[in-house]
Amino acid sequence: MNDQPLAQWTPPSLPARIVLKGRYACLEPLSQDHVEGLREAQREDTTDEMWAYLPVGPFDDAGFAAWVQANRLSHDPLHFAVRMADGRLGGTLSLMRMTPGAGTIETGWLTFAPRLQRTREATEAVYLLMKWAFEAGYRRFEWKCNAENAASRRAAQRFGFSYEGVFRQAGVVKGRNRDTAWFAAIDAEWPGLRAAFETWLADDNFDETGAQKVRLGELTYPVLAAVDPSLE
Repeated sequence: MNDQPLAQWTPPSLPARIVLKGRYACLEPLSQDHVEGLREAQREDTTDEMWAYLPVGPFDDAGFAAWVQANRLSHDPLHFAVRMADGRLGGTLSLMRMTPGAGTIETGWLTFAPRLQRTREATEAVYLLMKWAFEAGYRRFEWKCNAENAASRRAAQRFGFSYEGVFRQAGVVKGRNRDTAWFAAIDAEWPGLRAAFETWLADDNFDETGAQKVRLGELTYPVLAAVDPSLE
């Protein structure tokens, strides 16, 4: 049992619509100005794989513009466009399911186009949201995904989210059952995770070709409270 009093903790504030800047990536609150650049990125996904586990999409141009218009001022989820180091847009992600009274918040709605996938910018985009959440005073930062989404489960563990189980028949998405895999990082783990991300993102972790020297998963693994058995 872990029912210690929290006399020194106060509920954090809700996130504001602000730009979060990193070394490589910049997270910009979603706006209509992002539509053209995001659609350009999304067209790289010729199989529509990036929409497979999301409740929306794939879109045509008009449909995506309408989705942005309907969601650009949403506070929960609070969507961000990911601007890459070369100035192009690479995708979106969000903060969501915000419960300040419990100190919990989640990241989700990751729609990373091929140009953003497996890049330093993609990793830093998640790190920027995690960093904001814990520095704002949240106690728990969550990642949930369709249990069938092996790539998302691997990403969660690589980013330092500990496996917490599968909620069976947790939803229905596009007419199909969804079992949901739960992962989370908590504030006590944040110092170790922050050090892992900063070590991985450092320029000296990459050689002259841009290849990583140490994998992020190697750095975050010691922080994990539990690992996903499906990845063993």
